[in-house]
Amino acid sequence: MKASNLGNYYEDFEVGEIIRHSLSKTIFESDNNFFSLLTMNHHPVHLNTDYAAQRQHGEILVVGTLVFSIVVGITVPDISGKAIANLAYENVDHLHPVFINDTIYAETKVLDKRESTSKKDRGVVYVETTAYNQKHEQVLKFRRKVLIPKR
Repeated sequence: MKASNLGNYYEDFEVGEIIRHSLSKTIFESDNNFFSLLTMNHHPVHLNTDYAAQRQHGEILVVGTLVFSIVVGITVPDISGKAIANLAYENVDHLHPVFINDTIYAETKVLDKRESTSKKDRGVVYVETTAYNQKHEQVLKFRRKVLIPKR
């Protein structure tokens, strides 16, 4: 058996490349409840079915930062598994509500890359990740810069 290859090196990334991540996650009620409690987000639209039923979407909404966290996790094996550091997250856009039992998928486009000016053994990779639900609706999009080692 071959060992898992977590992440990629700087040289493996090609500007313009689109990476379709193989991981996905169905968000269960327990995930949303636990995350809400853990992060102290007790807004009733995330935890109270009666309250949520009377609001715009008519059902419980998954906490947006949970969706963001799951999508970042989905990308780790391909994008940041070998990372020295995540340097920046930007333009985190929630494009569509996420509901209990939605399944989240993601793909990432490599926007740019540059070698580090201070240390020759690494470089910065700039990517944009888009997440989709099971209906292929875009639910989240964000950009980030990741410091990646060279081979």
